Amino acid sequence: MAPDPHPLPRTSKRIRALAAATAALAAAAAITPTATASATASSAPARAAAACSANGFCEDFESQTGTAPAGRWNTTVANCSGTGTATVDSTVAHGGTKSVRVTGKAGYCNHAFAGTSLSDVPAGSELYARFWVRHTTALPAQHVTFAALRDTNDNAKDLRMGGQNKALQWNRESDDATLPAQSPAGVALSTPLPLNTWTCLEFRLDRSAGRLDTWVNGSLVTGLVVDGTPTQDVDQQWLARGGWRPAPTDLRLGWESYGEGDDTLWYDDVAVGTARIGCG
Repeated sequence: MAPDPHPLPRTSKRIRALAAATAALAAAAAITPTATASATASSAPARAAAACSANGFCEDFESQTGTAPAGRWNTTVANCSGTGTATVDSTVAHGGTKSVRVTGKAGYCNHAFAGTSLSDVPAGSELYARFWVRHTTALPAQHVTFAALRDTNDNAKDLRMGGQNKALQWNRESDDATLPAQSPAGVALSTPLPLNTWTCLEFRLDRSAGRLDTWVNGSLVTGLVVDGTPTQDVDQQWLARGGWRPAPTDLRLGWESYGEGDDTLWYDDVAVGTARIGCG
């Protein structure tokens, strides 16, 4: 994974009508924070059973016995390493008693991830993923990544989920395309990542059609959708390079900063399969 070639926010020359942005902001405001760990722990067995019913895998980290994520998980990072860390934490959890804590530091070589193969998910199917994340520092103006998937159909470059201009975004490493576009109107169609609370993030990749959907706490985020029809300030830039058909081989959860941005994050109750898993 190479450093971001455009670490500073970019501004589009064209802005969507104010009404569309206002409607999107209203939809984002309707997203409500999830319950704290103590409130959700009792529902963990039912949640885990539902998540694992799909083809794929689920992980609540309760079977981890050491400080470094093990089993299906590894903490290998690309190119260089520094002060960022990914460890098993027994003090903060969404359900149960354990999670993975990522201490993320600014600067590319300080990146830290806990990663796992996606070989469990049948090839050619739609890919759905759900994970819970909790973090302590607002997303910065400059680009950061907190989830990444290596795409073998894109020269093994990463499909990256993170933030820019203080809101959630997707970024394609190979050409630095962003979803949504980093114009004021595009950013308004996304949403910040809530602070100091567990947030449910879900995404769907239609690998055969090149489609992408993203949900935050169960609500679809307008600016984080690739639907195949170019929409100004949303996926027009993303679709400008035709034929995008992602083939991810892994899922890595952690932190990567290309300029500013320290953060401490926890990940828990990860589930991947071929049907939507949901936050329940």
